Amino acid sequence: MLTVRREVWSATARSIPEESFVGQPRQAAAEFVRYLRTETTGGMILLAATAIALLWANSPLGESYRVVRDFHIGPHLLHLDLSVGDWAKDGLLALFFFVAGLELKRELVVGELSRPKKAVLPIAAALGGMVVPAVVALIAGGGAPGMDRAWAIPTATDIAFALGVLALTASNLPSSARVFLLSLAVVDDLGAIFLIAVLFTTSFNLVAALVAVVSLALYAFLQYKRVRTAWIYVPLAIVVWVAVHSAGVHATIAGVALGLLTRVRPDQGEEEAPAIRLEHRLQPWSAAVAVPVFALFAAGIAVSGESLGRVFTEAVPLAVFLGLVVGKAVGIFGACFAAVKLRLAEKPSGVGWRDIAALSLLGGVGFTVSLLIADLALEGEASELARTAVLLASAVCSLAGAAMLVRRNKVHAAAED
Repeated sequence: MLTVRREVWSATARSIPEESFVGQPRQAAAEFVRYLRTETTGGMILLAATAIALLWANSPLGESYRVVRDFHIGPHLLHLDLSVGDWAKDGLLALFFFVAGLELKRELVVGELSRPKKAVLPIAAALGGMVVPAVVALIAGGGAPGMDRAWAIPTATDIAFALGVLALTASNLPSSARVFLLSLAVVDDLGAIFLIAVLFTTSFNLVAALVAVVSLALYAFLQYKRVRTAWIYVPLAIVVWVAVHSAGVHATIAGVALGLLTRVRPDQGEEEAPAIRLEHRLQPWSAAVAVPVFALFAAGIAVSGESLGRVFTEAVPLAVFLGLVVGKAVGIFGACFAAVKLRLAEKPSGVGWRDIAALSLLGGVGFTVSLLIADLALEGEASELARTAVLLASAVCSLAGAAMLVRRNKVHAAAED
């Protein structure tokens, strides 16, 4: 049976040794950090933050929720006078995508996806999981007002929630199943962020973009020269984030770019490569702070029987719902089936077609980035309805995927006995 630690780290990752901590308080802190690293924990915290947001926004204190979310803080310089919700969306999610970029880089270079045919499958799945939902949404939307931008909402898969459901329900599935889901979700979200950059960039600052490119090049050069001083990298990462944000491009791209530029192979005599070390240290902050705080200020939607009913009677929210529930499952599974049958890719080790079907259902958990796109694509009541559709579709896909994974988990457990 896979252990929790194996769920979280591939063979290249290393745990903090117990001997490195002196005294019970530090040992307890170390265990708590390990606990935060599991996808199960991250999913539970994310679910709790979502529940708090919904309860707060729909309680008599709902107005206070909106006041806090819309409160502006930060200097006007470089367009950094942002609301609390925007800081969570643009700032904290950059940390989340940095960690995701680190893990994807590791898998591509030294992990499960280092073989071309293994890497092709999640890339094909991600493409199918973007194109088919967009087509389904456009057909279902039927040219309704707002569909010229809303079709992008169901193209994203939520990494944290999907992996959390997988960790909670399918501990006996091969570790390659988790790597497959992680990889397709990261590639999927990279594509979604590209759509954000293309569709929702209202203005473009060339000077800021050049600063971002030069700063990223300097980061890559420092990695090449084996510089390890945090006092250089932290300010440089902040410069990259500010430059990308000031350029008019969504700032989460800064996190992805920095993650993919981080060195992942350890040198001779080096205990851990920078990517492993950073992933090890930052993943708890991403799971326990960045993503839950974003969810807290993104999922606070006024939900009622009327709004839930309107999801199925109005074109745009219905298009979003069908894109996630139907389009994702069909697109991911169909792309995988075609890629394998055409011998362009190989199935993950030990993973069958029914396992891929279950993982395809989890692809419909759009949550984080889908809520982000909904917020960017639509305004006012239309945005609220679209986000309600995202939450409802994510719940449906989570429950359906979990039910199927529980059955598959029993099959794999019986096979191991």
